[in-house]
Formats: sequence, structure tokens, C-alpha cells
Amino acid sequence: MTMDPTPSQGSARVLLLEDEMLVSMILEDALELGGYEVVGPVAKVDHALSLIRDGEPFDAAVMDLNLGGHSAIPVADVLADRRIPFLVVTGYGGAALAPPHQDVPVLAKPFSPSELIAAVHRLLAPEGAA
Repeated sequence: MTMDPTPSQGSARVLLLEDEMLVSMILEDALELGGYEVVGPVAKVDHALSLIRDGEPFDAAVMDLNLGGHSAIPVADVLADRRIPFLVVTGYGGAALAPPHQDVPVLAKPFSPSELIAAVHRLLAPEGAA
């Protein structure tokens, strides 16, 4: 798979929250091939919250809703409060998101690496850009 990073992707850092090792490796590889720098992967809610609160710099996040059997909604809440764009990758579909996160982009597993890259690119695109 070859993906050419666009200038807007060149320095973007993406926090990856996924607890399944094989899935996180696949997502990390796809993001890197898409031109993103990956922060993580992070497999635990408390670790993700610590990274965010400690000021680890990143531009967006890709997250599973279930990390080690714990809901990652507290992470989504902090990301939303800080206006950091994120998307959810889940096997549960968009129905798993309740207000105030029901409008967050969701990629239903399984998806292709190119679908992930396109979703992250849209997430980081300036307002009004496609």
C-alpha cells in the first residue's frame, strides 16, 4: 500500500488508542504510511488521560471505545473539551456513541487502511475543505 502524504498531513501527530495489540499494529502502520506521526498506541484509559493532561502534543486521535474492558468515553469527553478532533474505530457502530459525542466520525471495524487515512485526513482538514 502506498499513500502520499499531503502537506496538511506532513507534521500531524495522531494519538492512537487501541487495546488489541494486532489491531493497534495495523492501525499504527496505516497511519504512518499515510504520513502521520503516531503517539502511542495507548491501551488503557488512565494512560490516555495522563498523556492528554500532561500536554503530550497531538493534533487528533483515533480511538476504540473499549480499552481493556473499560469505556473510553472519559477520554472522548476530555478530547471534546479541548477541541481535539477524534474519530472512533469500533465493532459496535455509531450506536455506541451517546450525546454529546453522537456526531463524532465512526469507522466500523473492519475497514481498510485507506478508509482510515481518508477519515483522519477529513478530520484534520480545515473547516469547509473536503
